[in-house]
Amino acid sequence: MLKKIGLVILTLSIIQLGTKAQEKIITAKANPIITDKYTADPAAYVYKDSVYLYTGHDVCPKGKEHYEMHEWLCYSSADMVTWKEHPSPLNVKDFVWAKDDAWASQVIERDGKFYWYVAIAHGTIHGKSIGVAVADNPRGPFKDAIGKALITNDMTTDVKISWDDIDPTVIIDDDGQAYLFWGNQQCYYAKLKKNMIELDGPIQKVALTEFTEAPWIHKRKGWYYLSYASGFPEKIVYAMSKSVNGPWEYKGILNEVAGNSNTNHQSIIDFKGKSYFIYHNGAINTDGGSFRRSVCIDYLNYNSDGTMKRVIMTSEGVTKAK
Repeated sequence: MLKKIGLVILTLSIIQLGTKAQEKIITAKANPIITDKYTADPAAYVYKDSVYLYTGHDVCPKGKEHYEMHEWLCYSSADMVTWKEHPSPLNVKDFVWAKDDAWASQVIERDGKFYWYVAIAHGTIHGKSIGVAVADNPRGPFKDAIGKALITNDMTTDVKISWDDIDPTVIIDDDGQAYLFWGNQQCYYAKLKKNMIELDGPIQKVALTEFTEAPWIHKRKGWYYLSYASGFPEKIVYAMSKSVNGPWEYKGILNEVAGNSNTNHQSIIDFKGKSYFIYHNGAINTDGGSFRRSVCIDYLNYNSDGTMKRVIMTSEGVTKAK
């Protein structure tokens, strides 16, 4: 019996050591913050005393020019500089109905569960779709929450392209109502039921000036902010409203074209008294670019009337949050 107990303890110790070995510590000394692999489409989420950073993973080989992404990555930090890399918590293979393409995503917590909304290519319905995964903690592992896509390309027919159902962003309003926004060329939104895995009403269109893709919804001091990529190469612009249902007033450019990358994709958070703008560029030498992107972080500042100041992209990045 003692031998069996000892064997169990030894086995658990090996598992724990193996898990810790996969959780590498990264100290960001500048932008981009992660330099050992390509990271794209950052989505940050503040939970308790940490920031969880979820990214796509560009693996397009040198000399090729296409999006190749098969998994999502997860990092966490208590100070915005020292990051712990966790084992990849979600892969396209976790969605049996999907084909490939681990595109932009966002995670949110509700009632102790973490819901991860992802853009992914559908296996049988032509075009991109939005799936949702769920986990008991922000590090995962995550699993497909419903066994099918939440949004498919045949549900949105106003834009005659196959990739208009991408880039999900989600918010839970102060009254508890959750909303999902997404889109390319046309921005859509819909209410979510409290279970976070079903739509609660029709899909509606959002009227936005020069909308391309990459919506990000956040709320601060009574204002709703909808930032998004515009034009191509993409700049980040934004609109404001006093209602999550709009109307949205265009406020102009928030972030210019991010170096050496045609796309621009942002997340915005408040953490330990400061606001942060998290985005990607193609700045890693020597093979960085539009299909091998890297996450950067800079400060975001607000004016007294609630409008946001244009983000200054820096090589230095941010300092430790205290």
